[in-house]
Formats: sequence, structure tokens, C-alpha cells
Amino acid sequence: MPSLPVISGRKTVRTFENLGWQVACQRGSHIIMVKEGEMTTLSIPDHKEVARGTLRSLIRTAGVTVEELIAEI
Repeated sequence: MPSLPVISGRKTVRTFENLGWQVACQRGSHIIMVKEGEMTTLSIPDHKEVARGTLRSLIRTAGVTVEELIAEI
């Protein structure tokens, strides 16, 4: 399994938009994303760097693999 890259919050949002997620709103420093047909939401911190553990949790919640995420970056 490839290691996770260190990317910014904005780049993380763009990557998940490429995977079909849409920005619903922003509350403070967190961007909330939704996807039609999904019951869960993604809360992405708008920081310079998203921690690898947070990114791994977002990947798991979104139901994608690390390889799919890296391919969309």
C-alpha cells in the first residue's frame, strides 16, 4: 500500500470533488462535504496540511482506497 501524501485542506476538497463529493457548507475552519446516496458527511479541516491520520479516516469514511485517492490528486 502506498504511503499517504501530505496535502492541504483545499487540495483534499478538490480531490474529493473529483470523486463525486460536493461542498455543502463551511463551519469555521472545517469544510463539510456530502455525496448523493451517502448517509455520511466528510468534515475536512481547512489547514495548510491535513494530518495523515485524518486523511486516512476521510478515505475510510468516503469508501475509497488510498490508490484511488492518489490517482485523483
